[in-house]
Amino acid sequence: MNTAVLVLEDGRVFHGTPYGAEGETFGEMVFNTGMTGYQETLTDPSYHRQIVAMTAPHIGNTGVNDEDPESGRVWVAGYVVREPSRIVSNWRADRSLDDYLKQQGVVGIAITGTRALTRHLRERGAMRAGIFSAPSATVEELVERVRRAPAMEGADLAAEVATAEPYVVPAVGGRRFTVAAVDLGIKGMTPQRMAERGCEVHVLPATATYEQIMAVEPDGVFFSNGPGDPATADVSALRSVLEAGVPFFGICFGNQLFGRALGLSTYKLRYGHRGVNQPVQDVRTGKVEISAHNHGFAVEAPIGEPFETPYGPAEVSHVNLNDRCVEGLRLLDGRAFSVQYHPEAAAGPHDAAYLFDEFCEVMSRAQA
Repeated sequence: MNTAVLVLEDGRVFHGTPYGAEGETFGEMVFNTGMTGYQETLTDPSYHRQIVAMTAPHIGNTGVNDEDPESGRVWVAGYVVREPSRIVSNWRADRSLDDYLKQQGVVGIAITGTRALTRHLRERGAMRAGIFSAPSATVEELVERVRRAPAMEGADLAAEVATAEPYVVPAVGGRRFTVAAVDLGIKGMTPQRMAERGCEVHVLPATATYEQIMAVEPDGVFFSNGPGDPATADVSALRSVLEAGVPFFGICFGNQLFGRALGLSTYKLRYGHRGVNQPVQDVRTGKVEISAHNHGFAVEAPIGEPFETPYGPAEVSHVNLNDRCVEGLRLLDGRAFSVQYHPEAAAGPHDAAYLFDEFCEVMSRAQA
């Protein structure tokens, strides 16, 4: 039987069998707690340069189809599962997950110790790792190679996953609004959710300037999710948008950049939030939403009291009930807001879909 190993930068080693493509790969080792949505996870550009371990024990049951990807390719650097499904049991499936990973060249491993791996990462934090199929080198040599891989802190990755050319997602039905969406690693369902609400979405490259954003004459500006360290990103275009008073909505990486534009700092979480089961509370209403997450960085901001920004007073709008992490920001005048999680929620849950309606309401008020 072929063998493979997962090697962490602190020297921890997990033995298993190859899954997907064989070879070697490096990335930041993280875990995802979702019991569904593995295809959406694999194709989420926010996972660029990360090796993802799934905590659900069975992966691959429903195979892979051509309708659910969030982008045109798999972005994870590597994939770790416990027990791959031996058969595909869904009428929508076009191929098995194993075949899909092989086609996409994604190196993976099946290990019995995904729970031990997850507990290790929770205690020690996310770290660099490598997957090696049938390695000939010693463990010490493999650990040293992992330690030479680039870290996620300081990584500027948005431009590597964003569109190179602008494109338009037309409104479904009549056009009510025009939205300029800056692609920092956007998931396909996000502009679709806006299009369903009558938004014509102009998706722009991550490097779009304020002038390029405003050239589409937007009723609102959107900053998407994406990979990397938010401290590396240029927020000058976003600051100009805020200065101009244009309605703004950001999610995930866009939330972090909104925080930086407001004068706040960001920091790296110990092991991050990744999954579809994170409880988030709206501090204004007390309502709790179960939400989809994929982030390893967060915004540092005072919770429970307004704070001053160059664009007027702002506040933390949402908090994570697991660790009190900042999950949302908003200007008190209501023209700009963001959340750290994913309201487009593919695959699920849909508790936060109302945020797209709120964005439309902000744009509608600005038009009046």
